Amino acid sequence: MARHVEIHVPLQPTESGEPHPWIDEIEDFLYGLDEQGTIEVFDDGEEWGAVYIFFIAGAPEARLLDVAARVAALDGVPAGVFAHITDDKAADFGMGRRVELRR
Repeated sequence: MARHVEIHVPLQPTESGEPHPWIDEIEDFLYGLDEQGTIEVFDDGEEWGAVYIFFIAGAPEARLLDVAARVAALDGVPAGVFAHITDDKAADFGMGRRVELRR
């Protein structure tokens, strides 16, 4: 069973219905850390209900949560980001322990 962290970012309406620019910024940040070997991007990000979820793994829980907190602090990322510590056997998204991330 492989542990990973889901980073849940609230989706807020955008003016003119344009895509959320922070999605690309977060992906660039996470893939940069992946290339450095700091973490592993576990799967592609995905819209799920009122949130957009990013998946990271490949490091101890404390490091994954630190990366999630750094995502929450990026400029332009909406408030209310939280994480779920879960594993690859979870039946659905949002399973496991929820961790609030502070800016």
